[in-house]
Amino acid sequence: MGSELFRELARMVVALADIQELRSFALPYPGLAQRALDRTVMHCLDIGETPPRSLPELWEWCRTRSADDPLFAVPASLVTPGTTLVHPVGRMPTRSCLEVASHGQDGGVVAHARALLGDLEARCGTGERYRKCRRFLARHPVVDQRDRFGPGWSKDVWSRVKDLYGPLPESLLVDDKFLRCPSCGLPALPRNGAVPVPRPPAIAADIWCEGEECLRGNPPELIREPDQARILRRSLRTFLVLPHRTEEAAREALDRAGIDQEALLGPLPAYRLRSTGIGTVDIQVYDRLQPALLATHLSDSTPSADRVLVVVPDELAGRDGYRNAFTDALPALLRHRLVLTTPVNLVPDLGRFRREEKGDA
Repeated sequence: MGSELFRELARMVVALADIQELRSFALPYPGLAQRALDRTVMHCLDIGETPPRSLPELWEWCRTRSADDPLFAVPASLVTPGTTLVHPVGRMPTRSCLEVASHGQDGGVVAHARALLGDLEARCGTGERYRKCRRFLARHPVVDQRDRFGPGWSKDVWSRVKDLYGPLPESLLVDDKFLRCPSCGLPALPRNGAVPVPRPPAIAADIWCEGEECLRGNPPELIREPDQARILRRSLRTFLVLPHRTEEAAREALDRAGIDQEALLGPLPAYRLRSTGIGTVDIQVYDRLQPALLATHLSDSTPSADRVLVVVPDELAGRDGYRNAFTDALPALLRHRLVLTTPVNLVPDLGRFRREEKGDA
């Protein structure tokens, strides 16, 4: 019950965050929010907990109560302990919230990103045109006037992708200005609600960005005329923009090693490697904070290759317990076919697999 409630609250947080200035906190509450509040109240009564009195109080619970709180008791084998649904500084859905909200048959936020990209792929007509558009989206989570007059701007690409952008929401503005992280290019917000003084280095604890994991040696970039800027849909910012740096790093590593790759059809980054000497090998690129949820997502379909290398950022794979949580969440039959790796380890892992096969021969 607690795990199901945690997922329902994750979906509530995502839905409410898309409403400008959270006007939904005024009565009457939207149906999704009211149902989540009602279920939380009933769950609290069942376990002897004092229930929240309102939606704002429930939102605060999502900011302060983590997955392993007795209220939810989500197993550590599913969601990392300490995970909250609302970020304490940004007061926006955490990346983990979006991943939890995507866990389930309908796919939630991830499914939304896939649907948007699938539609774009169909409209592009050719694989090359689609890849250009997808690359543009990944590199431009926010587009302002300077981008439109800068080098490399393509009117043809913009005409195909502009419907995936919208105006900057008021909830992401600070003193009528917009901040974006210099590392990931995603929205940023300061803890105290004021535009930070532009003197590096910015203090990571005092600045939130949607990427959450960025190291900041420089302060956020400032867009002074936010009404002239457009922002990519939230689902694409999280599930397309964030993995893009890892995708580029993985492809660069393969190129340096002289390993050819072919982009596979479909909305998200996946490639088939050629002439590896170890059967059919695909790579799929992700940037997910919750390894068990990633493994569960991958387990929902049978791999189309003999082996799939799941490439995640080096810093994530290096976290204590990340690899084990991913492997443990896989069905036993898939553990030899779905292998977690990183851009740094991708080529060495391919070499190891090749040696293992020769040793088995």
